[in-house]
Amino acid sequence: MKLEFPILVINFKAYPQSSGKNALRLAKVAEKVSKELGASIAVAPQITDLYLVASSVEIPVFSQHCDPYPPGAYTGWITLEAIKDAGAIGTIINHSEHRLRLDVIDEIIKRAKDLNMITLVCTNTPEVSAAAAAMNPDIIAIEPPELIGTGIPVSKAKPEIVTSTVDLVRRINREVKILTGAGITSGEDVEAALKLGTEGVLVASGIVKAKDWEKAIIELAKPLVR
Repeated sequence: MKLEFPILVINFKAYPQSSGKNALRLAKVAEKVSKELGASIAVAPQITDLYLVASSVEIPVFSQHCDPYPPGAYTGWITLEAIKDAGAIGTIINHSEHRLRLDVIDEIIKRAKDLNMITLVCTNTPEVSAAAAAMNPDIIAIEPPELIGTGIPVSKAKPEIVTSTVDLVRRINREVKILTGAGITSGEDVEAALKLGTEGVLVASGIVKAKDWEKAIIELAKPLVR
């Protein structure tokens, strides 16, 4: 499944509102909005809900995390092969709530490429973004951790972080896609992120915790339709 940009990626995290049957409900709403608006939307449910979600919707599904190990005697670790078999097209790597060493990130990216899977690496500063870009992932999402879940968008509070990230990453890798995350809650936030040079947004609580999922997703997806 090919990703289209600009894109809205919804991270379900581990909230009860987006777990189990609720994960499927949320994914179905995202799929509905995607089809009605013609917007590119992907979802990232918990590992335990990957198969349930991926086998039930026609929008791209990502894993929230994976480990660098191949199939074998690795109890408790999550392999890319298992994620792919569950129906995910790729994985988020190095989210601020699940940080990884650079060598581990590099190994996952290399293994994912061998499996034709998409990699979305989360970063917290322009410098870390540049380091990640050198590893040649498919997507980088710049997310200052202090703004995650605050409702204060990085595109407004710290636009220089976004512009510096775009500048540094483009010097190293002109192919990687760049997303903005942290505090995105409105269509205006998405528009600001796009104007700063990114190609979509990574969102979690702004949608998952919304009282009306469909309304929240429409609000954030509309600016992506050109």
